[in-house]
Amino acid sequence: MFELKLKNEEVVTIRQATSSDARTIIDFYNIVGGETNFLSFGGNEFKREEEEYKTYLEDTLNEKNSVILLGTINDQIISIASINSSQKQRTKHVGTLGIVIKKEYWGIGLGKLLMQSLIDWAKENEITRKIQLVTSENNLKAIQLYKNLGFEIEGIMKEDTFINGEYCNTLMMGLFIK
Repeated sequence: MFELKLKNEEVVTIRQATSSDARTIIDFYNIVGGETNFLSFGGNEFKREEEEYKTYLEDTLNEKNSVILLGTINDQIISIASINSSQKQRTKHVGTLGIVIKKEYWGIGLGKLLMQSLIDWAKENEITRKIQLVTSENNLKAIQLYKNLGFEIEGIMKEDTFINGEYCNTLMMGLFIK
């Protein structure tokens, strides 16, 4: 557990997710899914069974190359940052990064702090050699943040999402850990 100080002087407590967080995480995702068009799911579209998700969280907690971090203020989740990795020998060195932040906490530095925390974690785990992520080509602020942290565009998935009546492209980005 550690703390991050935001630009607005609020302090966010960061801790690893456990199986007891399953219901709260599912509920959080279903709320924030409706706050942005930049996630792979919309509001109330994060359909996971609580027991199955508890197992997933427990498995992730036991993997040396995967992590799920919860950002909380007053014990309420305001962000989730994760790196999920395969356990297969051929691909376990690659982690897929994801970050979700509650809308009221956008623009005050939390995304950058979470990204840096995940990159630092990856450097220390002795397995992860590459972090990959996907993002909408329209998510310009996030793309700039990722580039500032060293991520490079590795490819484009054309028209792979359908949002508000439009097909959108997704960028694949990667960062090699040294």
